[in-house]
Amino acid sequence: MDFKAIEVLDVVVRSLLSLVTLFLVTKMLGKKQVSQLSLFDYVIGISIGNFAAEMSINLETNYINGTVAVIIFGLVAYIVSVLSMKSIHLRRFFMGVPTILIEHGELLIDGLKKVKFDINELLEECRINGYFDISEIEYAIMETNGTVSILPKGEYKPVTMKDMNLKASKQGLCANVIIDGKIMKNNLENIHKDEKWLEKELKIKGYKTLDKVMLATVDMNEKLVIYEKNKGLNPTDVLE
Repeated sequence: MDFKAIEVLDVVVRSLLSLVTLFLVTKMLGKKQVSQLSLFDYVIGISIGNFAAEMSINLETNYINGTVAVIIFGLVAYIVSVLSMKSIHLRRFFMGVPTILIEHGELLIDGLKKVKFDINELLEECRINGYFDISEIEYAIMETNGTVSILPKGEYKPVTMKDMNLKASKQGLCANVIIDGKIMKNNLENIHKDEKWLEKELKIKGYKTLDKVMLATVDMNEKLVIYEKNKGLNPTDVLE
C-alpha cells in the first residue's frame, strides 16, 4: 500500500471516529434545533465542530487529543445544562434571560440596545410573526435563543372556538398502521386493533394487497386514511 492510500485510509478512520464521537456527545446533550440553541450552546457547538474537523483533516495532529477535546467540551456542556436546571442564577448566567422589546405597544430602546437589535430587524421579526403594524402588538420579547415572541393586543387576538361558544371535536395523535407497504404491528396493538381488522378495512376500500399503500393512519375516532404511492390523499379513503 503506497503512502497516498495510507493517508486516505487515515482520513477515513479519523472522520469515522470524529463522527461517532460527535454523535455520542450530541446524544448526551439532548435534542435541540439550531434555532433553539442558547449562546453558550452555540459556542460549544462551534468549538466541538472545529475540533472534529481538525481531527479529521489535519493528519499532523493526534486524533486522540481531538477526541478528548470533543468529549471534554461535551461533558462541560452537559454539566452546565444539569446545573442550570437546578440553579436559576446559573441558568440566567449561561443561558441568559428574555428581553422585552415592545411593552404596551411602545418600543423599548434600552431593550433593543441590550440585544444589539436595530428597528429594522425588529420590524422584520414582527412581519415574520404576521404583524405588519406594531401598534397591534402588546408585548414583543426576545427569547434566550434569539427568537422573538409576540403577544398581540386584545382586540387583535385571533378568534377561538371558545370565543364563539363552539364545541370542538376531541382530537388526538394518529397511529401509522402501514408505512411503505408494511404493517406496523406494534402501532396496531397500541390502538387495540389487529391485522385481521386492518385487512378487512382495506378490502372494503378496494385494497386487496399493500402494494399501492404508501401510508395508512388511524385516528382516535377509528378513521382510516390511506395514502397511495405517487398519489395524494384520496378524499374517499376516510372511514366514518
